[in-house]
Amino acid sequence: MPERLVIIPTYDEKENIQDILERVFALEPDFHVLVVDDASPDGTAAIVRGLQERWPGRLHLLERKGKLGLGTAYIAGFKWALSNDHAFIFEMDADLSHDPNDLPRLFNACAADGVGMSVGSRYVKGGRVSDWSWDRVLMSYMASLYVRTVLRLGVHDTTAGFVCYRNEVLQALPLEEIRFIGYAFQIEMKYRVKLKGFRIVEVPITFKDRVKGRSKMSMNIFREAFLGVLKMRFRIRR
Repeated sequence: MPERLVIIPTYDEKENIQDILERVFALEPDFHVLVVDDASPDGTAAIVRGLQERWPGRLHLLERKGKLGLGTAYIAGFKWALSNDHAFIFEMDADLSHDPNDLPRLFNACAADGVGMSVGSRYVKGGRVSDWSWDRVLMSYMASLYVRTVLRLGVHDTTAGFVCYRNEVLQALPLEEIRFIGYAFQIEMKYRVKLKGFRIVEVPITFKDRVKGRSKMSMNIFREAFLGVLKMRFRIRR
């Protein structure tokens, strides 16, 4: 199998899915894509099935029976990637908030000696957020500061969902033990990577707010992240 696989979870992303796939498949070096669709009512999976004829052998689809959460979608994707021997596995949102042109930069950073995970970061030098209000940026930054303080994580953008893992890193993690589904999932993955002794590097990116479709964010996701960090500090570390 090819080296690089991008996992894109989807739920009602018919307005974005073809655009993001075209951008990923135009890149050099080449990337494969696994779309993990949670039975989108808007027919996202049907669009992907139709596009598989355009990119045979490069576009893969994993369909699930319902909306089971972002974290479980990535876990399913990780297991699929590991079973197919992909060397580098990426997480990326479907709504174009992550620029596909940054994928080679994440790959190059993760491929460096001694690096187990690279993170597309809004909060390191050169990184920024576009089209967000100042209060939203402040809330996101303070949330990451809270996580860094509690977990001593050493990563500035703790909730970032644009990342690359080496195959051996995911193999070393207890994927069956991960229960969080939203922002807390992204935090826990970084925390577990650190506790396993792998090096994490941050790559500056520009994060853009979605233009098409509806955000999946909710207060439950924020609540899970806030309380989840405390659980991680005492349960996982112990």
